[in-house]
Amino acid sequence: MSRPLRIQYKDACYHLTCRGNARQSIFLSDRDREKFLEILGRSLEVYQVHLLAFVLMTNYFHMIAKTPQANLQDFMRHFNISYTSYFNKSHNRSGHLYQGRYKSFLIDEDSYLLQVSRYLHLNPIHVSRLARVSHEQKKDYLNEYPWSSYHDYVSFSHYTFLLPDQILAYFKGNRKSYRDFVEEGITGPTDPLEKGKGHGVVGGPSFIRSILKGLNNAKPSREQPAVRRLISKTAPDMIIKTIAERFRVSPEEIIQKNYKGPARSVAMELLYRYAGMNQREIGDMMGVDYSSISVARKRLHELMTKDRGLQKRFRTIENILS
Repeated sequence: MSRPLRIQYKDACYHLTCRGNARQSIFLSDRDREKFLEILGRSLEVYQVHLLAFVLMTNYFHMIAKTPQANLQDFMRHFNISYTSYFNKSHNRSGHLYQGRYKSFLIDEDSYLLQVSRYLHLNPIHVSRLARVSHEQKKDYLNEYPWSSYHDYVSFSHYTFLLPDQILAYFKGNRKSYRDFVEEGITGPTDPLEKGKGHGVVGGPSFIRSILKGLNNAKPSREQPAVRRLISKTAPDMIIKTIAERFRVSPEEIIQKNYKGPARSVAMELLYRYAGMNQREIGDMMGVDYSSISVARKRLHELMTKDRGLQKRFRTIENILS
């Protein structure tokens, strides 16, 4: 099985997350959360990692961190083992606390850091019990949630190990402007991490190309599929052209709103998988609402379970793109 890319270099910026094994809680009390942050602060100091943002939920956490020493794996290994050891000892348990390895997304700071910080800070209101409450109630809950770096961004600094200045600099240090930016996202911005699914890089084409230059001489075999997906991310036009050739239609036909052939749905699916585009971006490209993309992709999956010929053609195109 292939693994997501683990790309390390000096001053790289990452979104990091771990989830509880079998969806179990990784925090059973506020004491656990306090100890987690204590261990985090100590680990940040030891490995000289810069923490830009964090949020603690019941069975997972998110962080945004930078690594001046290019030592992400050492830092995360030490930190996760230290907290797991504390948790197991405190709650008389043994074994894995987290579900597999931590997940990391390398972030293009110039284009996506601000969006990822908003996505992270909005996590406390993205729970089922708040789905039907009013916009104002969500704002109140967000501002009252204690286990997040959000307070350090919008009011005053509390955590000495947190470095919010880089993100606040987008607003010239104005905390109210950052609060307004985050609250605008309550109505449902797209998840910026969708761009990194399958290869682990959240960034634009120029950022992708700069990363690829560093991968040319060292590609661990288990990460080869992720490298191929990363490469194909830069070329949505190549994806459309390849599909058009296999279905014997023109690229222009696939893009047209009134085209009804299966090539259009195949294009939606492969643009999502290989071009790093979210459904809203694909919808803009094809002249439809983003919800239509979701419906078309679902229908394609259903159709391919019945139509072996279409399924075979789809796999052939995937192999060509790889």
